Amino acid sequence: MELSSLRIFKTVAEEGSVTQAAARLHRVQSNVSARLNQLEESLGVTLFNRSGRRMLITAEGTRLLEYADRLLRLADEAQMSVRGENEPSGQLHIGSMETTAAARLPRVLGAFHRKHPQVDLLLDTGPTDYQIQQVLNHKVDLALVSGPVERPELEQQPVFVEELVLLTDALHGPVTGPADVARRTLLVFRSGCSYRRRLEWWFADAGVAHTRIAEFGTFEAIIGCVAAGMGVAMMPREVLRQRGLGRTVQCHTLPPEVAEVETVMVWRRDIPHHAARDAFIASFRQ
Repeated sequence: MELSSLRIFKTVAEEGSVTQAAARLHRVQSNVSARLNQLEESLGVTLFNRSGRRMLITAEGTRLLEYADRLLRLADEAQMSVRGENEPSGQLHIGSMETTAAARLPRVLGAFHRKHPQVDLLLDTGPTDYQIQQVLNHKVDLALVSGPVERPELEQQPVFVEELVLLTDALHGPVTGPADVARRTLLVFRSGCSYRRRLEWWFADAGVAHTRIAEFGTFEAIIGCVAAGMGVAMMPREVLRQRGLGRTVQCHTLPPEVAEVETVMVWRRDIPHHAARDAFIASFRQ
């Protein structure tokens, strides 16, 4: 397999279209189609199901894509190493929990961009479990997630310590334990969120059953619905402080074993050198 063919295959997989892949690669469409057909013939498998102009990747294609990502990344690293190109450049794909991206990353990303303008930053947000899988699958170069992370494939570095607080509407009474909010709906991020697990554990550890759960995609929606009296939520205090949202809801202190949570940065152990990623990690150490 030629690296150029793998790069064409990867681009078609990302774009879902030969036409769009050809435009992105600055190649003619017939050349992209021919190289893709040659790759399928050499492997003896179908990498895409053709549906009109859409290219739907097959199970075999998905497996190849994981290897293509790794091979192309290693080829780029080897080229930079041989040429002595250690200055960070190219794309750096960062994964992050949404609350961390909102409250902690703007200043970090701004400073990094000013110092390394040749790096193109891409940010993807989602819950901890999702981001860990993104790193493992080579979809992002590193991710900021709730720690600790017990995966031998990953390196990790602590970066922040958050204090989680329980949020209720402004008219709610004091909260000393889960029993005080047992009848309220839990407003949470989708499954895989570490903060959601802590909230559910808080109830379970006290032997209190919560009534129902409502899932949301953004922390703004969660806080807005808490303020409207729809239910309760758990959120880093820093998010409320930075966004000036403390006046719209009540923040109730939680026990330290629930409230204190460490945010860690994780990346693949088997990729020892990545100039942009290494510079980003170093920016936290400094």
